[in-house]
Amino acid sequence: MLYWLASLSDGGDFFNLFRYITFRAGGAFFTALIFGFFFGRPLIDLLRRKQKKGQPIRDDGPQNHFSKAGTPTMGGLLILAALAVGTLLWARLDNGYVWIVLLVTLGFAAIGFADDYAKVTKQHHAGLSGRVRLLIGLCISAGAAVAAAYLHPPALSGQLALPFMKDALLNLSILYVPFCVLVILGAANAVNLTDGLDGLAIMPVMIAAASFAIIAYMVGNANFANYLGVHFVPGTGELAVFVAALIGGGLGFLWYNAPPAAVFMGDTGSLALGGALGAIAVVTKHEIVLAIVGGLFVVEALSVIIQVLYFKRTGKRVFLMAPIHHHFEKKGWGEAQIVIRFWIIALILALIGLATLKLR
Repeated sequence: MLYWLASLSDGGDFFNLFRYITFRAGGAFFTALIFGFFFGRPLIDLLRRKQKKGQPIRDDGPQNHFSKAGTPTMGGLLILAALAVGTLLWARLDNGYVWIVLLVTLGFAAIGFADDYAKVTKQHHAGLSGRVRLLIGLCISAGAAVAAAYLHPPALSGQLALPFMKDALLNLSILYVPFCVLVILGAANAVNLTDGLDGLAIMPVMIAAASFAIIAYMVGNANFANYLGVHFVPGTGELAVFVAALIGGGLGFLWYNAPPAAVFMGDTGSLALGGALGAIAVVTKHEIVLAIVGGLFVVEALSVIIQVLYFKRTGKRVFLMAPIHHHFEKKGWGEAQIVIRFWIIALILALIGLATLKLR
């Protein structure tokens, strides 16, 4: 919204700064960060009053989790509110890609909110029906995929860019939308599965998001895209503003989510943030790179899939408990130890993912 101030510039004054994505990204970051710090405590107090018993704790979970009983959930509302305010104030609102990613984020947030609300009111870990979640998620993801294909340049529409291979494109044709749905839905649910310990999900999300802020900025700039040998997607650079707001809101949330957490992100936050990452990957034509940058989320999701399939087939378990972070809890690792080591892994994978920009 503040971008319109650039129209007041004669080309050499303060208002000219609003033309620059980097300046507005900084503004979005600090706006969201201050919002998170300022409204964090009032929101937590409100959630505690409304929820009373907080998020229900699974009976079959690690024993140390019972000490967290009474902690309110839906803390993702803080991230989303900060993200929305930062984006709407500082991003160009005539950019279709910004609206695609923002609406996907808010759509998955609505699914997560309904799920969290059902859990809190019923005081049971089973929330919204899995089929309902899947159906709504499919509709949101399909809508985003169709919109992205419409906005992409004709030469890129319906195409899958292959990392490590300069100018390589795979024409998915009618499979493009289902593929994008898989990316967005998969990312949303993978982040959701990762959110099981205090501070575990939010930092890897911010690391992955920061990586995609760089990717979006490079892909959206013709000179950088040509130098790096990646496909130029005009307009995607504006997503750096969205991501900056996400990181600012995420840091504000982490202040209250750091162990011992005063509030949990809940499905409200984890589904929304995962959906955002998936949508950004689709828009920037870096869907496969998301699997590298967000490799930690992939491992968490795979651990659940492997556990379920192996148990159904043999009646035995591969892991002591899935997702895999609970496996390490069962092995005696401390919560802080798991969280910090997973952060390190997320950072390493993000750097590897960014390296694909040049290794072409």
